[in-house]
Amino acid sequence: MSAVHLDPGLWMVLASPFDDDLALDTASLERQLALADAVSAQGVVALGVFGEADALTRAEQQDVVRTVTTASDLPVVLGLPARTTAVAVDQAQACLEAAHRPPRALMVQVNSPRADVLVEHLTAVHEATGLPVVVQDYPAASGVSVAADVLVEVVRQCDGFVAAVKAEAAPTPPAIAALTAVVAAPVYGGLGGVGLVDELGCGAAGAMTGMSHPEGLRATLDAYDSGGFAAAHRAWAPWLPLATFEGQLRIGLAIRKEVLRRRGVLATGRVRPPAPTLPPALLPLVDQHLSHLPDTPGGTPWTSD
Repeated sequence: MSAVHLDPGLWMVLASPFDDDLALDTASLERQLALADAVSAQGVVALGVFGEADALTRAEQQDVVRTVTTASDLPVVLGLPARTTAVAVDQAQACLEAAHRPPRALMVQVNSPRADVLVEHLTAVHEATGLPVVVQDYPAASGVSVAADVLVEVVRQCDGFVAAVKAEAAPTPPAIAALTAVVAAPVYGGLGGVGLVDELGCGAAGAMTGMSHPEGLRATLDAYDSGGFAAAHRAWAPWLPLATFEGQLRIGLAIRKEVLRRRGVLATGRVRPPAPTLPPALLPLVDQHLSHLPDTPGGTPWTSD
């Protein structure tokens, strides 16, 4: 395996937490890092789509980078929200200026359905920073749909510096199967883990996603490693309703933040406008989901101080 490849397993996507005045809350960010460490995540992803990176100022993005590279020793992937090459390079360089230690990779969104444009985009980010890239195929956020065979060709052409592919173009299992059959780079599922078991069955290297209870993701990945599909199926089944609840379009981020607040990880569950807030009608369902979560071996692996 190439030295640039990410380790298989769980890469936990961090939310960007805010206080009651919607200012960035780095203390809550540090508690997310503690949670990631407690569930033995292989690393974390900061400034991803669910990290509201495009809602942060340049200074706030740098504060996030500074925090995640100083408050924890976990490997870090930094997301670049921009899809225009010059802007993505500028964002990457600004983030690296704030980093206490180098990230493992930069996550770059697919910005074109054309292989030549996408190869040029990824290459420019890599050459400007010297870092590997994670190719994120997430049309729901980017507005760009790329055919699986085109994505395969792009990864092949950029093989020397592609650390991973994050496949989030639904339906994800067939796309992951097409990629893992022919490319060396590890492929991860996302989308809150809703399709986790099928993604693993199609060759995914793990999960690169956010969830209020990442110990469910961890348990499922461990079960797959030890017992294959059937074991993972059993392990993920009790967590799937919560993952589905948190994966709702548009309001999923607000749900996840509220659950993290109830865990004591975040100080508030606030999101920045124009992101929609949690509908009050769903608050009783939050209680219902939390009351039906399975016990974890040894109890919950992380609690707030």
